[in-house]
Amino acid sequence: MPRRCTRNRRLVLVVLFVAALFVPALANAEPAVWVVKGPHATVYLFGTIHALQKDDPWRSPKIDAAIQQSQTLWLEIPNVDDSASMQPLIMQLGMDQAHPLSTKLTPDQLAKLTRAANSVGLPGGEAMFESFKPWLAALTLSIAPLMQAGYDPSTGVEMELKPEFVKANKPVKGFETAEQQMRYFADMPEKTQIDFLSSELDDFDSAIEKFKQMLAAWSAGDVDALDKLNNADFRDKYPELFQILVVKRNQKFTTQIEDLLKGDSVSFVAIGAGHLVGKDGVPAMLEKQGYKVTRE
Repeated sequence: MPRRCTRNRRLVLVVLFVAALFVPALANAEPAVWVVKGPHATVYLFGTIHALQKDDPWRSPKIDAAIQQSQTLWLEIPNVDDSASMQPLIMQLGMDQAHPLSTKLTPDQLAKLTRAANSVGLPGGEAMFESFKPWLAALTLSIAPLMQAGYDPSTGVEMELKPEFVKANKPVKGFETAEQQMRYFADMPEKTQIDFLSSELDDFDSAIEKFKQMLAAWSAGDVDALDKLNNADFRDKYPELFQILVVKRNQKFTTQIEDLLKGDSVSFVAIGAGHLVGKDGVPAMLEKQGYKVTRE
């Protein structure tokens, strides 16, 4: 495969799968599952894991039962397996040939970027990022050490769930489009994008250790620990960014789930686990709207 195609595919996987929490699964995992009931409808909520090592287990009897009962699968975006359609969007929204990334960064930020790129063996090192907008560079760096450690977005939870529902002739739908997801990042002011990149650079060396801690919390279904590890620092250090990438999206997810609850079907909602925990999580928002949200 030509190097350009390989690189584009990697960029597509980054954009598709870093919008939420990246944690792998452990043997005997029991991730959290919630159920919400309307007058005639049922919605199961499951926090997805967007990148896994091959053959990592994540299923449980509770999850399997919810899947079997569900008539429709709802993902963040429905075409998670269509990387080719993402490439034009990446070129349109994530690239800036006229303004090299290095001209937007401080010497300290540029040094950190160079060291991070070299440490995970990215082709060309820092030069790889010169045509990237800051948000795309940040997303790439957020997943690069995880991919180096063997966690692959192409084997994430969504990649197993979608074909299972398709095979059973059950619809697969999405709350967002790929372009909407990208625009959450691309439409941010440049300063906010650089703050996002700076936070990834600051956390780069501790990414794997934090990853392991989130792994333990997710696998144990410890949603309080998961919120603390995944959201607390983000919420405190970058409140504007947290509002854009988490709170506002959760509000939209909640509104759409309320529409599902007004129907008469059973739906399996599988979105990033970081969207389902804490005071700003979808279960908490649904409870504020008067729904009873129950852990299975």
